[in-house]
Amino acid sequence: MATKEECRSALDTFSDNLARTDGDVRTAAGFDRSLSCHITDLDLTFTGRLVDGRIQISDTVAGPPPGKAQIRLAMTGDDLVALVGGELHFGRAWASGRIRLEAGFRDLLRLKSLL
Repeated sequence: MATKEECRSALDTFSDNLARTDGDVRTAAGFDRSLSCHITDLDLTFTGRLVDGRIQISDTVAGPPPGKAQIRLAMTGDDLVALVGGELHFGRAWASGRIRLEAGFRDLLRLKSLL
């Protein structure tokens, strides 16, 4: 089972990967939205913002997300690490229910090119 530190590192790596993208992906990532990522097996949530193509984590709280972020992710820590490491395909994991993504319709359309 991935640790809190491994999950935070995976989110930082994902943020770095987003920041290095260009073209359509960079444009899609270049918006400002509140974000939460609930790590279900650790029962903790990273909260922050997706701003200008970077994920800025502002807090880590025990339990489910304390509020309703505009972009909400939920998955196990191992799935987060595997997703960022390229070992887990987002589309298949989402379709099978391993990863939950909730956002408004417009945000989902923009996020589609990122994932």
